[in-house]
Amino acid sequence: MFRSVRHMIYDLIEWRSQILSGTLPQDELKELKKKVTAKIDYGNRILDLDLVVRDEDGNILDPEQTSTISLFRAHEIASKQVEERLQEEKSQKQNIDINRQAKFAATPSFALFVNLKNVVCKIGEDAEVLMSLYDPLESKFISENYLVRWSSCGLPKDIDRLHNLRAVFTDLGSKDLKREKISFVCQIVRVGRMELRDNNTRKLTSGLRRPFGVAGNFVCH
Repeated sequence: MFRSVRHMIYDLIEWRSQILSGTLPQDELKELKKKVTAKIDYGNRILDLDLVVRDEDGNILDPEQTSTISLFRAHEIASKQVEERLQEEKSQKQNIDINRQAKFAATPSFALFVNLKNVVCKIGEDAEVLMSLYDPLESKFISENYLVRWSSCGLPKDIDRLHNLRAVFTDLGSKDLKREKISFVCQIVRVGRMELRDNNTRKLTSGLRRPFGVAGNFVCH
């Protein structure tokens, strides 16, 4: 409220200087006086002060020389104009808030950093480790998978990435932050033979992907 009134006072001071300068044409001077009176009436309204009734030129009506009906009609017109200005200001503020919300919703505002240290799971064959974010209430994944290929030796398949298995989930916006629950899910897929005990060379298979395990933990609750 203080900032709004301060801006209005600055405008009034500037307009007063223009009026007193005597350099404005009559039509511009008339329009400027209307702006001044409209600003004053608007300021009085938001400050819960008395409404001043005026004539068409912006001059204050004298109740001693104006009939009661004329005062009433002037009061109605002034009240209507102020209310329209208030509704206009409210509508502009709502549009600004909506645009800000839309911009905020479209911009990722949260990120989850993941650093994979080790996979402690005795598999006996190569595996794929998939990590993703999941909404348990809607029963759906809300992010892409971060995939790490793990060898049967207990090390990453890409040995150059040892101790450098990092990922950042950056597709979390304001909508995701409003979710009641978000889970971090890790899936392990075994890649190899159909059966681990398949020693018959005639039936030996390879490269088959079979679900092996899954685990999860809440990251937002």
